[in-house]
Amino acid sequence: MARAAVPGRLGGVVPRRLRWLVAELVGGRAESRTARTLVFDVPGWPGHLAGQHVDVRLTAEDGYSTQRSYSVASAPDGERVELTVQRVPDGEVSPYLMDGLEPGDRVELRGPVGGWFVWRPEQREPVLLVAGGSGLVPLMSMVRVRGAVDGRAPFRLLYSVREPDDLLYAPELRRGAPGLDTAYLYTRTAPPGHPRPVGRLSEDDLVRSGWPADVRPTCYVCGPTGFVESAASLLTGLGHAPDRIRTERFGPSGG
Repeated sequence: MARAAVPGRLGGVVPRRLRWLVAELVGGRAESRTARTLVFDVPGWPGHLAGQHVDVRLTAEDGYSTQRSYSVASAPDGERVELTVQRVPDGEVSPYLMDGLEPGDRVELRGPVGGWFVWRPEQREPVLLVAGGSGLVPLMSMVRVRGAVDGRAPFRLLYSVREPDDLLYAPELRRGAPGLDTAYLYTRTAPPGHPRPVGRLSEDDLVRSGWPADVRPTCYVCGPTGFVESAASLLTGLGHAPDRIRTERFGPSGG
């Protein structure tokens, strides 16, 4: 994810045992016109849970250093870690990660971080994923982990973007998976024939594409702060228990 995570619950706490690890870029792929997935080999990587994030540190030759937080996009795969970076206009870090980092280049990673906004394969209850823009990244890790373990918990994904070109992981989502239902919301421009008019997330969307509160799903909501606050409010208004709603807010990092 191309924005710094706002600390909250356990998600902003970096345990002392975590240390910086050298991560070498071994591949990458475009996800949209403004987003790229970076594939790193990270010797010593301890593994991660779906929904966790890492700190990424860049250090220049003159010693200047800066860091940002990015959600892990991939399912656990040994010492391989995938991050999806979205370009931040006038950003300091994301343009370099998007355009300047090449295979063989190295950065430092610290993590994984977070213990609240996670999905574990042993969970059996229905799951509702509500994503705004690049907030899909940690939720996609959950989808991928579920697929990797052949999970049986039913997943529903409600994905809101401005326009079709902003969709992340579009081919993968189009292929779908058993037990995963995906609905798309467009806030500015919709593709021809899309059944829903453009507009922001509404209560009707959550009723139509989400789970009834009485089945007690766990709801994961991720995206910009305003989107997350609105979605959480709508969910509680529909009767979902606050302790079943897990949120991750992302905002501009200043770089």
